Amino acid sequence: MNNFVRIFGGGLGAAIAVTLAGGAHIPPLDMSSVGAAVLLFAWIAAWVFIGYSILPYVTVMPARWLIGRVMTLTAGEFMSAAGGLIVGLLIGALIGLPMANLPDPYRWLLPIGTVAVTGLGMMGLTVAKRQDLADALRSAGVLKPPTTDTPMAPMEGPVVYVDTSVLIDGRLTDVVASGFLWGTLVVPRFVVAELQHIADQRDQQRRARGRRGLEILAVLQKDPRVAVELSDEDVSTETEVDAKLVALARRRGAAILTNDFNLNRVAQLDDVRVLNLNHLANAIKPAFLPGDTLHVKVTAQGKEPGQGLAYLDDGTLIVVEGGTDLIDREVDVSVTRVLQTVAGRMVFAQPRA
Repeated sequence: MNNFVRIFGGGLGAAIAVTLAGGAHIPPLDMSSVGAAVLLFAWIAAWVFIGYSILPYVTVMPARWLIGRVMTLTAGEFMSAAGGLIVGLLIGALIGLPMANLPDPYRWLLPIGTVAVTGLGMMGLTVAKRQDLADALRSAGVLKPPTTDTPMAPMEGPVVYVDTSVLIDGRLTDVVASGFLWGTLVVPRFVVAELQHIADQRDQQRRARGRRGLEILAVLQKDPRVAVELSDEDVSTETEVDAKLVALARRRGAAILTNDFNLNRVAQLDDVRVLNLNHLANAIKPAFLPGDTLHVKVTAQGKEPGQGLAYLDDGTLIVVEGGTDLIDREVDVSVTRVLQTVAGRMVFAQPRA
């Protein structure tokens, strides 16, 4: 496509050069005037080069950029943008009509500027206020209220970019099923490519993790409780997946869903909202107070002398003081203190007498 446009641009440049040369009365090409022939040839060659070089940048590339931006819009955003643009153009045309009586160049410059400003301004305003406008139209009876026949249809909500680590984790489908996560989950193509790369690894464990991530993505696409968008967006200036996700989320005003500690910190530094599954898991774990009694099974020896380790069903680590002799035994312990760390919650306890 680019080659065709460049060739067309070169031909268009040659046509412009010949037209301008005739209008400027440049001597025609003949063998008796070598200087005129060289001048005409250089003139046409310069215009061919300009047309060949510039035409893709004013036609194909802006069109691709515009198509890419339109593809990222939801149906509601697209309809509100189109409606706002039409209304803005009509308002600009009505305001610009009296300006046609002004002297040149204001009689054509001011109406064009007015139409452009009102059209773009109304388009941005309607996109930003589309929810309020929809509510107002429903109140006026112009639009029908949403039906309740399909309660599981995904509603318009927040936009969340999904990291590779969350898909590999496997808990995302349960979170969606619980109803705590809704809106649009955006999975860029480079995240899918990273999952595919992991699934093709020789290491059996990594291969299994990559395949599980692809399976989780397939399950989410069929889940009516959330919308999944496979996006072709990319950031050519970044090479790392984490950096691409942060840049796309910041550009779209969206959040990032992850359980990667480093990505969590980088996104927070760039003022991007982060939904961390590990933080959610820690938040819903039961809270323990000193004196609470737990029934646990000591499974291993701790780092410090005399300590034993036990785990609750939700993965909470219980450090049993003096539990070295209780390994592989189920005992009742009493909570002494609770320590919250970056990795999770640690509960210290002592065996009950």
